[in-house]
Amino acid sequence: MTGRIVILTGGVGGAKLVKGCCEAFPPDTVTAIVNTADDFVHLGLPVSPDIDTLVYTLSGKANPELGWGRAGESWNFMEALRSLGGPGWFQLGDGDLAMHVLRALALAAGAPLSAFTAGVCESWEIGATVLPMSDSPVRTMLDTDAGELEFQDYFVGRRAAPVVSAIRFAGAADARPGPGVIEAITAADTRAVLIAPSNPFLSVDPVLSVPGIREALCATKAPVVAVSPLVGGDAVKGPTAKLMRELGMTVDAVAVAGHYAGLIDAMLIDAGDPQADFAVTVARADTLMHTQADRVRVAQAAVALADSLR
Repeated sequence: MTGRIVILTGGVGGAKLVKGCCEAFPPDTVTAIVNTADDFVHLGLPVSPDIDTLVYTLSGKANPELGWGRAGESWNFMEALRSLGGPGWFQLGDGDLAMHVLRALALAAGAPLSAFTAGVCESWEIGATVLPMSDSPVRTMLDTDAGELEFQDYFVGRRAAPVVSAIRFAGAADARPGPGVIEAITAADTRAVLIAPSNPFLSVDPVLSVPGIREALCATKAPVVAVSPLVGGDAVKGPTAKLMRELGMTVDAVAVAGHYAGLIDAMLIDAGDPQADFAVTVARADTLMHTQADRVRVAQAAVALADSLR
């Protein structure tokens, strides 16, 4: 069966699934809609962490040890910055700086984030389509026991240690979906819409907060399948399980499916997850993604689940 595969994504886990889809299916049939609520301005430069993680991953330039940034990176800039008393809490590698400088120049010249991102994909011959969720600024804000925090302060600066009581997305109400986003979800030739195993609250919810995107998921005729971010009843990395506990949720795939209630038709869960009753169709697979074979396996399982619903 042919058709476009659309993936709502953010973070490292999401980038792995998108990469797997590009390895399992023709890359030009893959569209990634990427969280931009993590974006912020640092040292005067606009940084788009989730977009950059994805394009580095798709182009083979990602740092496999760190899980973020570029492979073979050097850190001369950071060393010089710290020697001058500058802020060193957010790491910018020398090669990574090129992305942020060029993005700053493009945005200052009036180009939208979507156009800059498309240019990067063209320069690096990335076959997949990478769409920012919005060209409008949306920012993740967290109410915590340390006060209200911007996402990067919480996640990087404080290593996700504060206890979270609420999450909101500043600017979302006035944002518009990025060019091509709604069309990709609702197109007649869309084979499947996947929600990546990204953090539901910090990576997927921001995408859903943009007016029109949630409605498009409800309207699309394509099956919508979420890949659970939990493996064996816990998160592989990141604060997903911690956030679920802090927000009063049970840490299991059933709760994740419930969080997406009304949006998804099915969920792919890990083979090691305990048996449970789900309100949607469920399939199981080994969802850990360390190697190319792992990524392909999960991508194929998610799309096969979607195909089975037709």
